[in-house]
Amino acid sequence: MIGSDVELQAAQEYVLRFERILAAARKTYAPEAYEAMASSYLAEIERVYADIVEYLRRAPSREAA
Repeated sequence: MIGSDVELQAAQEYVLRFERILAAARKTYAPEAYEAMASSYLAEIERVYADIVEYLRRAPSREAA
């Protein structure tokens, strides 16, 4: 669970790294191999995206504003 803007930025960078890995793999892996290797990366991206969306959905606390 993301609890601060610093953690949000780290999560966004984490997802970006995985997206770059997958983008590069699409160019080098055979389709069957890519689909096999990509599934775990995509699951992790989806999990972290869900955390990002949940954090962004919450209004900032009065103390943080």
